[in-house]
Amino acid sequence: MSTPESRKRRSPLLDRPGAVEAGADGGGLDAGVAWHYGDPVREQRLLEQGLAVVDLSHRSVVRVSGPDRLRWLDSLTSQRLLDLPPRTSVESLLLSPEGRVEHALHVVDDGEATWLVLEPGEGAPAAAWLDSMRFMLRVDVADVTDEWAVLGEPVGRESLPGEPLAWVDPWPRTSPSSTRYGPSDDEHPGADRPWRELLVPRGELVAAVGDRPLAGTWASEALRVAAWRPRLGAETDERTIPHEVDWLRTGVHLSKGCYRGQETVAKVHNLGRPPRRLVVLHLDGSGAALPPPGAEVIDVERGRAVGHLTSSVRHHELGPVALALVKRTTPVDARLVVDGVAAAQEVVVDPDVAPAHARPQVAAPRRPTV
Repeated sequence: MSTPESRKRRSPLLDRPGAVEAGADGGGLDAGVAWHYGDPVREQRLLEQGLAVVDLSHRSVVRVSGPDRLRWLDSLTSQRLLDLPPRTSVESLLLSPEGRVEHALHVVDDGEATWLVLEPGEGAPAAAWLDSMRFMLRVDVADVTDEWAVLGEPVGRESLPGEPLAWVDPWPRTSPSSTRYGPSDDEHPGADRPWRELLVPRGELVAAVGDRPLAGTWASEALRVAAWRPRLGAETDERTIPHEVDWLRTGVHLSKGCYRGQETVAKVHNLGRPPRRLVVLHLDGSGAALPPPGAEVIDVERGRAVGHLTSSVRHHELGPVALALVKRTTPVDARLVVDGVAAAQEVVVDPDVAPAHARPQVAAPRRPTV
């Protein structure tokens, strides 16, 4: 979640003509960068065509150096990093001891240091916790958000030597060492969304954009929601485990060594029954306003709340669409309403995932986790 400190940093790209700041009132995850530049529908289309770039300079950046860095990060996070080659992107999660998602790490190594891109305001607390876990290992952790900025672009290629280092989003390609709770990779709507995040010196941000068209976070968020891509601080709360939002497919290695939260990951995976599940809600578009994140999702026939909205956007083709977390037991054909707006449910995480005997088994840790 964004912090007051992260909201003080205002991007110089907000000086571009037509720029409207996201969360200009100080709220929201994307305060400090442009929500749009005057034409959000055109900006979405430019992103889909691979032509535009998105200012993500409000994101946090952490740099981890030292010869033990990959072995150390491997022991602390949910992804296998021990043998990560340079300029190869992976996603990893920092979990609580109870297996709840605390930080989402966009990880890429340049051969000398490992770079972590995080949500706005997450750099300082993540770096502080990591630094507290160094013990006698040869690693150095630094929050370098003041020196480095992030740009998003619709490209699915890893960066080459001589190019700015980039993290390429693996979503929704299920790792051979993991599993999915949603559709197969080739049937997943996220398969049509190439995405990467470039690391550029903050002082060179404007020059790095050059004359490329800019798209705001309205556009990038619309494409993210359409791709069913979970985001920390949006699709997560203090109770979220990775299974509920189908995050195992890219963020968790199911057969690596012990790490904090592994026991919950293994237990829920083997049982196959996460308590909540992510859904897409196609909203009635007759009204002007979108229900805000946090709004209750009501099961009309049962007359009770069954979950809450996590993200809501206007997509240039899908119209008003949202992601929500609902109870696993919510019927897939339930009549739902959010803030008085009718919502048609589309399943993301299957409520009837295969039982343990039909799924690969994952051993719980046999020794205390970090």
